[in-house]
Amino acid sequence: MKILVTGATGQFGSIVVDTLLKTVPAASLAVSVRNPEKAEHLRTQGVDVRHGDFDKPETLDQAFAGVDRLLIVSADGDNATRIRQHQNAVDAAKKAGVRFIGYTSVANADRNTLPLAEVHRAAEKAIRETGIPYSFLRNNWYVENEAGSIQGVLHGAPWLNAAGSARVGWALRSDYAQAAAAVLAGEGHENTVYELSGKPRTHAELAAITAEVTGKEVKVVDVDDASLGEALRGAGLPDFVVTMVVDMQGPFREGSLDVDSDDLEKLLGRPAQPLSNFVKAIIGQ
Repeated sequence: MKILVTGATGQFGSIVVDTLLKTVPAASLAVSVRNPEKAEHLRTQGVDVRHGDFDKPETLDQAFAGVDRLLIVSADGDNATRIRQHQNAVDAAKKAGVRFIGYTSVANADRNTLPLAEVHRAAEKAIRETGIPYSFLRNNWYVENEAGSIQGVLHGAPWLNAAGSARVGWALRSDYAQAAAAVLAGEGHENTVYELSGKPRTHAELAAITAEVTGKEVKVVDVDDASLGEALRGAGLPDFVVTMVVDMQGPFREGSLDVDSDDLEKLLGRPAQPLSNFVKAIIGQ
């Protein structure tokens, strides 16, 4: 059996590969990357490193050849670009005769109102239409996305919150990645949809965890979307990032990431890591 992971030199894919190497022979593992030289460390371990670029479908034909189980790690970029790239990957998987596709989606993809959810709905639809058995790994929010707020607190800034009392199922990126590895290397995951989420919490609760770990008083300041945007611009963030973050606040308030599910813990075979672990990593504990 040959398992292939796309985006294997990225933050998510690299954790998936490292996890798989603990239980899967390197000879059974392949990776598809845009820049093979960045995966030389994997090649030296016996992993089959292949060139694959979602923007160059002709490279995917060879990258996916002979693959039994494929993990498509969702790409970055604007929605139109990502939808096109994912379609290219799905088409190549079907052409190559891949027998199983795992895909990193987003929480509640079918009804999520976040702008980026459009990308994942399109990808899930494309995969279903191939007839290939699949598993949709609907990841909730990475707690790593809140690094800016945590670092701001360390420098005495308040925790700005435009999401109100909305709950988010934060978990660590490594937990999501290890769950993906479990699906790739395991059995019985055909045609499954996993809502992968940590315990839903509010921003105030996450701020309280940060306060406990850092020993600093953390003041949560509720703001509207416009004020959040002004603060982010004042912090030097590019306009496109500010727009993206502000546009997410409404969907947060609508409950797009409020997911009660134990799927993550079931796949991991253990409790999700406490969010305090990430805060400790930021402050070097």
